[in-house]
Amino acid sequence: MDGYQLALFTQQDRKHAGRPLGHWLLEFAKARGALGATLVSGAESFGSNGRLHSAHFFELGDQPVQVLVTADTQTCEQLLQGLAQEGVDVFYVKTAVQFGRTSGSPVGA
Repeated sequence: MDGYQLALFTQQDRKHAGRPLGHWLLEFAKARGALGATLVSGAESFGSNGRLHSAHFFELGDQPVQVLVTADTQTCEQLLQGLAQEGVDVFYVKTAVQFGRTSGSPVGA
């Protein structure tokens, strides 16, 4: 199948609706029909403003977090529109991908 991998970038200390934003994004994607998503914590990163983010012992809240979402075209667009409606401002990268299962089983089975 063809679709998109959507990479959403945030930090550990950001919250939405009283919850850590990374976890909220994971549940948001699942509830809207994404085929899969993974939350990845990073050691260091920098954003478009050039500011360094890192996971130091005393600053774990600044730890970079990435949520990778796999979705078909329609679901990907709905996710982005839904995030805008929710007022969630995150940097994202949307990459066209081809996905499937090595066993030949249908995706989502």
